[in-house]
Amino acid sequence: MVPRAISDVLRLRLERSPAVALVGPRQCGKTTLARSLGGRLYDLELASERLRLDLDWDRVTGGTDLVVLDEAQAWPEIFPRLRAAIDADRRRNSRFLLLGSIAPTLMVQVSQSLAGRLSLAELTPLLRCELATPERTERHWLMGGYPDGGVLDPAAFPRWQLDYLALLAQRDLPDWGLPAKPRTTERLFRMLAALHGQPWNASQVGASLGLSYHTVNTYLDHLEGAFLIRRLATWQANVRKRLTKRPKVIWRDSGLVHALLDVPGWSALVSKPWVGASWEAHVIEQVIGHLGSRDRVFTPSWFRTSDGHELDLVLELGGELWAIEVKLTTAPSARHMQRLDQAADLIGATRRVLVSRVRESTGDTRRGSMNLDDLLAALG
Repeated sequence: MVPRAISDVLRLRLERSPAVALVGPRQCGKTTLARSLGGRLYDLELASERLRLDLDWDRVTGGTDLVVLDEAQAWPEIFPRLRAAIDADRRRNSRFLLLGSIAPTLMVQVSQSLAGRLSLAELTPLLRCELATPERTERHWLMGGYPDGGVLDPAAFPRWQLDYLALLAQRDLPDWGLPAKPRTTERLFRMLAALHGQPWNASQVGASLGLSYHTVNTYLDHLEGAFLIRRLATWQANVRKRLTKRPKVIWRDSGLVHALLDVPGWSALVSKPWVGASWEAHVIEQVIGHLGSRDRVFTPSWFRTSDGHELDLVLELGGELWAIEVKLTTAPSARHMQRLDQAADLIGATRRVLVSRVRESTGDTRRGSMNLDDLLAALG
């Protein structure tokens, strides 16, 4: 098992709460991480496991072992029983760990039954900071972070990603409430891959699919809830310029988008005209995942004015405002830093970082040119 950065946070949450919900995409490693904590595990997608839990209920809730409920959203009837068990002894912590692959469904049950009784944590696919070898780190951008998707065994990419998305479209997303036919979902996947890292235009996408923009936005809600897509909101500033207000749509795992766009290897990736947007989105997701795994409180966004001033990532973190610009180059120029400063001045950023693939970082976190590893270290 690859050690996960969120492990200490998860243990601390369990020590302080009677129940914790660990959410994240399918196959990102939730069950593996939960097994490392010990306790009794029940897969609630299986009728036989639901029956086993029902018959074991009095014994497991009265015992001292951690009870792990995998895919908890598959059995809504469990939530009132959890509430009753927790309320019967509110001083006992570290009792239940709920695992879920779909955010909205699980959170509806939590809000109705477990509000004030449960802590929430999110597990991502493997992060750059969790990869122990240079070989794995190097292929992480190309193949993404799913443990079975190639980052640990390169032979799996890109077949694993294509099969994964096909199963989501055909089975899981419809089960979770997405009303689209699988073929429409797969077309939407490919359109979103082509728009990776671009401002969202629901009307344009809807016209291509023969759907209204309302319907397309609803479909995107489901993909976001399944932890496939992120809508990165715009940072709203009181500046004397017109601002872009549309969110950026980003695939949360780079391996999925590269598989959809038929990128089998490194040479193919760097030859694509959109490779810069892919690198930018990968950096954004690694920063957000890194901060989340360390339980930092932060707000991510992006910024663009009508006359072209742009920041790929704006972070409100620790009482400071970080302006981060991402460039796919090993030799950023003084002009790149100048453009960063101009945009950062507009929002009053206290920290300015130009992220690229430089070997050696220069400057500091107040104003610096860094590689991704050094930025992650600087963010703590």
